Order: sequence, then C-alpha cells, then structure tokens
Amino acid sequence: MTGGLVIGHAPRRMAAFFSKLRTCVRLSGDEERALQGAMRDVRYLPAETHIARKDDRPQYVHILLSGWAARYDLLPDGARSITGFLLPGDICDHHVMTIGRMDHSIVTLTPATVAYVSNGRLDAIARTYPRVAQALWWATLVDESVLRAWLVNIGRRGAFEAIGHLLCELHVRLAKAGLTDNADFELPITQHEIADAQGLTTVHVNRMLRRLRKEGFITLESGRLVINDVARLEAATGFDPGYLHYGPAGLLQLIE
Repeated sequence: MTGGLVIGHAPRRMAAFFSKLRTCVRLSGDEERALQGAMRDVRYLPAETHIARKDDRPQYVHILLSGWAARYDLLPDGARSITGFLLPGDICDHHVMTIGRMDHSIVTLTPATVAYVSNGRLDAIARTYPRVAQALWWATLVDESVLRAWLVNIGRRGAFEAIGHLLCELHVRLAKAGLTDNADFELPITQHEIADAQGLTTVHVNRMLRRLRKEGFITLESGRLVINDVARLEAATGFDPGYLHYGPAGLLQLIE
C-alpha cells in the first residue's frame, strides 16, 4: 500500500461520495458530520499507484474522492484481469473490516485523491449510526450486482453489447455521483483497460468502439464520451439500470 502527500480535510472533494450515498439513504447532519470527520486524512496518489495489494492486511478503508481506480487480479502468465472500475465516491475496500485480508489488488488508473479512514473509526461510526452501517452494506451489495452484470457481459454478451453495456453502466454510476453533464462524461480509461475488464483483445475493443461511433451510438473524443441516445444504446445492449439499486426501489428506503 502506497501513501502520498497529505492534503488535509477538503469537504468539496467529498461531494461525489455523499452524492452517491444520498441516492440510497437520507443521512442526518450528525451522520454526515461523523463521516466527514473520519475522512480527514486525504492523500493525492499518482496514476498507477497501488491503493492495496493482494494479501495486504490494510489498516484503512479507502474512499476514492476523485480519479479512477480498478480492482484486478493477475493470471499465472502475468495477464491482468480487471474485475471492477472504481469511480469517484466509491468505497474501495470496506470488506477488509470483516475479512481482514485483501484477495485482490486495487490500483489507480488516473491521478486520484483518496481518503484513508481507519478500520476502527469506520466500524465505530457504523455501530453508532445504523443507517451508515446500512449504507456500507448497500455499497457491498451494489459491488456484487455489478460483478454479476460483468459476468454476463463476459460469458454471454457479444463484444459490441458488452462494451455498450459497460458504457451505460459507467454513465449511470457517474450520474449518481454528480459527475455527468446529461449523457456527456469523462472517460479516462484506455482501450487496453476496457479489454482487461471485458476479456477481449485491444484490437477487438477498438473495432467495437469504432462501430459504436459509426452507428451513431456514441461520440468519443479527447477522453470525453457522449452517449448520443441513451435509450437507444440501452435497448441495443440490454442494459437495465435496476441492478445498480439506486432510487426509491433501493434497500435503504425501507429504513427511512
């Protein structure tokens, strides 16, 4: 696990985190202040910095405040399999509070700011505030739902549908963190990283992105993606955002 420059308490950097939580639960002022107080240790990490490595026993839970990161594992031949993209507002590894040891690695894909929250501090907040504990549980369930959707992408969807489905998912997740302008958002990942996430070759990813552009589904230029017709791309790829569990149907509405 690699540290970096400590840049202090910065509430504006926490906007994506709280925006995401508010899509599933209405936290009280005391609950939000408790979480903000726990997130005072905020560090800048360059791209390709490990937040955690497989078999680490982290003393901190890491919350991604800006930038993108990825969960990954390495195959025996050294090939990398990305098993999840982490976006601003995501909790990277809250499961270590329970299992204690990392079973995969997490690396930044872009420059990032990360809040380091001690395991004990977060556990104490969750015990004091049941809705915070429920929010952490919700985040775990969403991670599992995303992983199931990715399994379907890799196992059953063609490359065109799988990549389009991934773009739809990223759009919804970024929107819930307040990081889109309608269907326009930053897409800083490379074709190689998309290939590692979808079990494809970089050449095949490039071919599918060109098809998506040619058929008018997307505009991709200078690291920004515009989904030209969200409903059309969702229909073409079989995307249903229900598995992300945002909004009134979400679990946490039951405890309001």
